[in-house]
Amino acid sequence: MVSNIIRAKARAPAATETRKSGPKSGAARAGKTAEKTAGKASDRAVDKNARTGAKAPARAGGRRAGPLLGERVPVKPVARPAGAPADSARKPVANATAPLPPSAAQVRRVLIDEGSAGQRLDNFLLRELKGVPKTHVYRVIRAGEVRVNKGRAQADTRLELGDEVRIPPVRLPERAAAGAGEYVPPREFPVVFEDDHLLAINKPAGVAVHGGSGVSFGVIEQLRQARPQAKFLELVHRLDRETSGLLLIAKKRSALVALQDQFRERETGKTYAALVAGVWPANLKVIDVPLLKFVGSDGERWVRAVTNSHDPQAEQAKRSISLVKVAQALNGYSLLDVTIKTGRTHQIRVHLAHGGHAIVGDPKYGDFEANRALARGEHRFERMFLHAQRLRFQHPAREGEEIELLAPLPEECQRLIAALSRK
Repeated sequence: MVSNIIRAKARAPAATETRKSGPKSGAARAGKTAEKTAGKASDRAVDKNARTGAKAPARAGGRRAGPLLGERVPVKPVARPAGAPADSARKPVANATAPLPPSAAQVRRVLIDEGSAGQRLDNFLLRELKGVPKTHVYRVIRAGEVRVNKGRAQADTRLELGDEVRIPPVRLPERAAAGAGEYVPPREFPVVFEDDHLLAINKPAGVAVHGGSGVSFGVIEQLRQARPQAKFLELVHRLDRETSGLLLIAKKRSALVALQDQFRERETGKTYAALVAGVWPANLKVIDVPLLKFVGSDGERWVRAVTNSHDPQAEQAKRSISLVKVAQALNGYSLLDVTIKTGRTHQIRVHLAHGGHAIVGDPKYGDFEANRALARGEHRFERMFLHAQRLRFQHPAREGEEIELLAPLPEECQRLIAALSRK
């Protein structure tokens, strides 16, 4: 009813209700009059709209369709948390996801070639959908949006040559989308061996093998940029950023699987050249000490030797074996050949430091003062002296053919050895 609406308007302002004295407002008098005579209330409403230049709303079945034009409709205030900015200071909320990149803006159907045959579906998608979180990849698989030969598939489905994989459109998080366009400079590295199945390079020190952990890109990303025609390039194993030397890259999926199996079964020979301070004990030829990875208070990844079976984390440590041979005794230093039987993170660095002779220039497990003196002294040696110099393995596609690769010491390492030999 009109009278009800006008009466509600008269009661709405809190100031009007709390005032105990003073003349009644015009709106309150209008509400009281409306209770007695609905017609007069209607006339007053019409007069009010006439004064404001507004037209009276149409009635339907004797009821007004809405509040009178020009009326102030009371709005319940919204509670705002303490410290929240005022409406005028609020910033517009950005979308949770970025626009779809061209490669992910539509459904794609990919035929599996030799480079991807034998790969798990989840790993294939993680490679195809760069920057998409793993959780989202697994979600679209479970939802049935990913199809293999037009049928649903599980994450561990092994893809076969000629399979058709349907890849649905996905959205990248803003952070990933922002980084997706980052420029990766193409770069070739010194080639030690190459054929149709694999590539072996001599990696320089100071270059990461792949992007991550604060590094935008590494060897594998730069090689892919330098070789856009290559259908498949994947790391067979890894080297620390500070380590130089032989690094294997597979050019086919079959080669990757075969080589990784050899590394896993310890059927390869990997020998490193390491320079340590002091005289290495001639009788210390085998280091068989378990190693444990952990994250330090600085947020960095560290590894420590576990020598006590009563150590609370002894069961989590992994057996690690390094064979050490003195290649050359120098003035105050020892050049070692270290062959590893297991491939643990930082294995050689931690084992040699545990043996009492840290690697020269090692920023993590070495002697900081000695490293700084060597870097600022006459030799100007500013890197870690660890070099993957020899690698032996079975060719992944030629049964019975053994490959042995050699990478000479970098020039800066050769100069330091020569200088220490003259003393």
